[in-house]
Amino acid sequence: MFTHKDIKYRSIFVINCIKDKSLRVANGELLLENIEEKKTLTKLPFQKILALFIIGPVTVTTPLIDKCTRYGISLVVMKQNLRPVFFFSITAEANFLLRKKQYEYNKENLQIPKILVINKIKNQLILLEKTRLKTSDMKKTKEQCSAILSLIPSAPNYDTVMGLEGKAATLFFSIYFEPFNWKNRSPRTKIDPINATLDIGYTILFNFIEVFVRLFGFDPYKGVYHQLWFKRKSLICDLVEPFRCIIDKQVRKAFNTKQCKIEDFNLFKNEYILKREKNSDYTKMFYDVLIEQKIEIFNYMRKFYRCFMQQNDLLKYPQFLVE
Repeated sequence: MFTHKDIKYRSIFVINCIKDKSLRVANGELLLENIEEKKTLTKLPFQKILALFIIGPVTVTTPLIDKCTRYGISLVVMKQNLRPVFFFSITAEANFLLRKKQYEYNKENLQIPKILVINKIKNQLILLEKTRLKTSDMKKTKEQCSAILSLIPSAPNYDTVMGLEGKAATLFFSIYFEPFNWKNRSPRTKIDPINATLDIGYTILFNFIEVFVRLFGFDPYKGVYHQLWFKRKSLICDLVEPFRCIIDKQVRKAFNTKQCKIEDFNLFKNEYILKREKNSDYTKMFYDVLIEQKIEIFNYMRKFYRCFMQQNDLLKYPQFLVE
């Protein structure tokens, strides 16, 4: 099991492979090489690596997998569009007691789902407050979201909780991105640059959270809130909820400062597609802000793990509040 010290002193590395590159092991270090030029681009000591995120075409060798196993390194390989094609992590897969508790969890028990949704809406309210807008629409939205928040604890069933969460999200997005001619949140349809950028950020967040979830041995497919579907990592879907605010905040800031703009995208079949040459800029932007929060995210996951294992009182479960 990883410790707080491991998370503090070991790093998460993101390798964006625009052209074919190779990862190999030499003298106890990880070497990133250019295949055509046979040139070493960087060297990384395995003792300092917590996780490797590789974007684009790359050659992964058996010695690399062996080193990742020995040092407990998570390895995530993704296409240029950030779709994961390979996830390797066996840090705590033998934690059968934890998985037994997961499988025995009563899906009718809405207490932990309510904690996650409450945390999400609290962060949405914090972000709205931080805009410092004093308009009547902003005041009304905050009042409506606060009213929804007060209804979550007494929600009688799963559909009600989902409905309240969805209503709060609609209200939040409509006012938070209003300065950018916002239409509506439309996942994966890329109807505008902000929706496309949110999709990129949420995808990176999803993979990032999965690394930390696997550190403790959770089965990522067995959630407590999101329903079970074939191949859907429902637990990761659950545990990204408190942290979506990190992506929301970064996207608004980036469009405000023109770090992200419509010219970064091509319009193809009514969808905004990020230009290939901008891929590394956008992925770096999101990984940088998430890596800044790695200690806070680890602490949250560790406390969630301990509470779940010990079946603690709900008041002891962690909350992540955005700064």
